[in-house]
Amino acid sequence: MRSGIRQVLIATSNPGKLRDVAGAAAGHGVEISVIPGFSSLPAVVEDGLTFDANAKKKAEAYSLYVPGQMVVADDSGLEVDALNGAPGVHSARYAAPDLQNKETSPRRYQYR
Repeated sequence: MRSGIRQVLIATSNPGKLRDVAGAAAGHGVEISVIPGFSSLPAVVEDGLTFDANAKKKAEAYSLYVPGQMVVADDSGLEVDALNGAPGVHSARYAAPDLQNKETSPRRYQYR
């Protein structure tokens, strides 16, 4: 990280993620905050072929709402070797295509 960066905005509505990232950054003198008004911003379509592509697309799109600020974003999901890496970037929609992320629970993925 370059010298002088003291505040980074994160594109998330997940309080646990904010807590974890803020905790990790605090030891480096960096404050992590949610983008002001994030919940009212339009969702970015996550159509990248990789988690990295989706995270980059979200960070770039949301940075337009806070010019001059550093913005980070992430994307994550499950990659199961037995399923040749599936569901991958489609993890949120894998259990049921009509469900939103908050309704797609890890409990749907049971190992036997």
